[in-house]
Amino acid sequence: MNKKLISKKKPAFPITEALSKYLTKQGRNIKIPIYYDDLLRFQGAIEVFDAEGNDTLWISCYYSEHEREEIHRSLKQMYSILHSDGSDTIIPYLNIDSIDFCTFGNSKPFRIKVRNILNDNYLFLYIKKADASRIYGLELEDILSPNHINFLVHKDTLIEEHISGIPGDIYIKEHLDTISEQDKRELAKEFVKFNERCFVRLLGDMRSYNYVIVISYDFDRKQYRIRAVDFDQQSYEGNVKVYKPQFLKENNPFVKMSLELLAKESIEQYKNEERSLLAKRAKSEQKRLKLLIQCMKKDNISNPEKVQELKTGLFTLTGDVRFKRAKNMGELLKAALDFVIRNYQTGNPYILK
Repeated sequence: MNKKLISKKKPAFPITEALSKYLTKQGRNIKIPIYYDDLLRFQGAIEVFDAEGNDTLWISCYYSEHEREEIHRSLKQMYSILHSDGSDTIIPYLNIDSIDFCTFGNSKPFRIKVRNILNDNYLFLYIKKADASRIYGLELEDILSPNHINFLVHKDTLIEEHISGIPGDIYIKEHLDTISEQDKRELAKEFVKFNERCFVRLLGDMRSYNYVIVISYDFDRKQYRIRAVDFDQQSYEGNVKVYKPQFLKENNPFVKMSLELLAKESIEQYKNEERSLLAKRAKSEQKRLKLLIQCMKKDNISNPEKVQELKTGLFTLTGDVRFKRAKNMGELLKAALDFVIRNYQTGNPYILK
């Protein structure tokens, strides 16, 4: 895919008052003990390398002694808010093993490793600069996908839980050629569904390093799920192909595998299944989705040129005049969801008001 189709640097968009009220209503916007800018006060850092000695583009940060204790205490409390009862009581057997900072990408996240010293189990949480695009993406993922997302926002700070799985690019490089034909067919089916889900909800830039492969076991077979982990490109780009992972060159191995192993009729069947599931999820969460779309319609998360390009592309694909009438990304997303609901939901049609 031509690299020019994806912007080199997407700006961060501020959280509007309407979006902030929506997040408060959903229990996402609450007071937190530490902010993104607090973690920027590190005194130094060292590069983090993987097991093969490659630079991961993360650096491990260290803080002055008088600040480290307070930062660690606040991070433990943040863990409690995100995963437990949120009380002020610090869990005594938690340890902050590392605070890493990513030097690559739009969100410049901090990755916090929290370890239980009683059993050595650990997990990660991420602290990022809040961006309205990403927040819309996270909420839409929670509403419209089979995956639930746990995150919190306060002012200009975003806290996210870690999404476990094998990064897509690593899976392609190290595992794809070793799995059975049946597993490849299962994974191809999931890629078709993931591709359709991203397109309908206008989540862009799903290159292989922006999603993970989640594997679970069911009796004598494996089940695969592809989960997005980067939501910065929610409803931002203008080229319609950006919203279809099949057109991103990093995903070519999955595209090739799907075309080789799945009949054309099967691909259409899986696309229709996913659209029907999206329509059902939208209907079951219609009140929440309606509120989110209302915020998005009043918001500015792209520029007029990209909006014009995208609505022209979607109209060309569907022939639906509602895309031509859309004035911003929120209205385009509403038109896309309404299109799917009208055409794939059985029973009484439901349209987002």
